[in-house]
Amino acid sequence: MTEHTTDIAIIGAGPVGLFAVFECGMLKMRCHVIDTLEAVGGQCAALYPEKPIYDIPGFPKILAEDIVTRLAEQAAPFDPVYHLGQQVTGLTRNGERWLVETSAGTRIDACAVMIAAGGGAFGANRPPLAHLAEFEGTSVFYTVKRRENFRGKRVVIAGGGDSALDWVLSLAELASKIYVVHRRPKFRGAPESVGRLHALAESGEVVELVVPYQLAGLEGEGGRLEAVTVKTLDGEMRRLEADVLLPFFGLSMNLGPIAQWGLDLDHNHVTIDPKTCQSSAPGVFAIGDIASYPGKLKLILCGFSEAAMAAHAIHALVYPDQALHWEYSTTKGVPGHG
Repeated sequence: MTEHTTDIAIIGAGPVGLFAVFECGMLKMRCHVIDTLEAVGGQCAALYPEKPIYDIPGFPKILAEDIVTRLAEQAAPFDPVYHLGQQVTGLTRNGERWLVETSAGTRIDACAVMIAAGGGAFGANRPPLAHLAEFEGTSVFYTVKRRENFRGKRVVIAGGGDSALDWVLSLAELASKIYVVHRRPKFRGAPESVGRLHALAESGEVVELVVPYQLAGLEGEGGRLEAVTVKTLDGEMRRLEADVLLPFFGLSMNLGPIAQWGLDLDHNHVTIDPKTCQSSAPGVFAIGDIASYPGKLKLILCGFSEAAMAAHAIHALVYPDQALHWEYSTTKGVPGHG
């Protein structure tokens, strides 16, 4: 068991949690950061490191892994302490402070807690296919961590949302064939992505739309996929020769222990005051996708804004006798940058 004392305990080391370290550091507040994953970056690092992101101000296009790298560099001057590969199992009031306990026996005494845990614990929704586990990790993948692994491969991508469309558009540059399997002709992704998808399919070179079909079975031996069978609602079958299956049916979110902490929740999200990002428990704040309030947008850039607001609200708790004098970063500077 290890004991620590800090100003703020941040639960979640995704992009929003990392930026919160920077915002708190600029206000001279120390942070400890806890995450269940073995590395920082959250879903951006674990699920789609090579996925391009287009709505980060100042970056017309940036890969998920690159924004994680830059955010970690931005936080580094403030010496955050990371507790990775462990889950927060307990959050209890400790006088005017909070005690955070983890599955690894870590105990952190903090003035305030900032929950930046995305949607909580997450995992891919798995299609109900016989013998699926035999192919997982060798021919069936729920994330794309390295695009180059799919060069020259015959790929079946199942799903009709943004993730499915994004990877069709990205892997079309590398794969020899991509079958897009969806249960209906209409796709749920961004209109521009849908337009590009249809343009690729109409060119007839790499991408083929297999609609309206759904996954029915897998063929192969020793974890090596040979074909994916699909069927219509009327039972019409089709066999797609393939090397890889990428099912994108969304993530199953689970708040885990967070649900037991007595916070006001709204459909598995923590309800906050949008002016301060404070939850129903004084001293406990929530930012990013896990936070809920009227008009909430689940965008990384909104999470960044919430991190700044929460940090300024917490300053009064960490330094109750000090007035917060507003300064721009260009005037104040950052440690190590002159």
